[in-house]
Amino acid sequence: MAFPKKKLQGLVAATITPMTENGEINFSVIGQYVDYLVKEQGVKNIFGKSTLGMSLHVSSSVFRRYILPGYQLDQVIIHVGALSLKESQELAQHAAEIGADGIAVIAPFFLKPWTKDILINFLKEVAAAAPALPFYYYHIPALTGVKIRAEELLDGILDKIPTFQGLKFSDTDLLDFGQCVDQNRQQQFAFLFGVDEQLLSALVMGATGAVGSTYNYLGKKTNQMLEAFEQKDFSLALNYQSCFLIYFSRLGFGVSQTKAIMTLVSGIPMGPPRLPLQKASREFTDSAEAKLKSLDFLSFTDLKDGNLEVGS
Repeated sequence: MAFPKKKLQGLVAATITPMTENGEINFSVIGQYVDYLVKEQGVKNIFGKSTLGMSLHVSSSVFRRYILPGYQLDQVIIHVGALSLKESQELAQHAAEIGADGIAVIAPFFLKPWTKDILINFLKEVAAAAPALPFYYYHIPALTGVKIRAEELLDGILDKIPTFQGLKFSDTDLLDFGQCVDQNRQQQFAFLFGVDEQLLSALVMGATGAVGSTYNYLGKKTNQMLEAFEQKDFSLALNYQSCFLIYFSRLGFGVSQTKAIMTLVSGIPMGPPRLPLQKASREFTDSAEAKLKSLDFLSFTDLKDGNLEVGS
């Protein structure tokens, strides 16, 4: 099945859901957030309702605000996974109605599918609810507990799900990822790697793009790494990976940490997460701010002077 838009590739930001202090979605900063991604970080694709966006904890209606005339995003992919098939189908239909460019689904993780065929049947029914949209499988076994290898799942998947376009692979098993790429070279799938600190290794294995949290504030640097890799300047690419992604891994990639770091770097108040997640501690934000200053990552005077409260 052919789709009108180009294949999803390059960097894709896993969106942060901005919140007010009382846990409501802060719609007022979404336009500013999109402008920052596009103009400051060079990231024009987003993956909504991801793990970072607190997936099952927020309504998909928020993404209507990302699909507006005047925004310069290339593609908006919305995760529509849920614990029940019916809810996933409704979310998929809603994504189509609001103009999303594709949908993605994780494996249901309470009553789990334990075989490839059962999982494929679930994914097939969700994809069929939005037959005009490209479909992506979101492979994240550490959180779902579903250990079916992605390489096994992709074998013959187009026969069951004709709208299948690719994979968001959020696992550290590079052997599995490499086999996905190697055994499906003729299919022109999008192989999107989801472990930011291992991206360079995944590029060597054949990744065509990446979906991640750090691209919200490290998009520009990561695009420079992608360019260096494309030009076969592997030493420079490794330097970018080591100096930025590995350094930032020390700060942490959790939802609370990422919201705090994004607020510090961009100046956009991302607010706290929803319970049961906790707001980043003052100790963390003070430490993160000091490290960001040492890297000259803070470009806002009010942040450098300590005048912007994280989560305010």
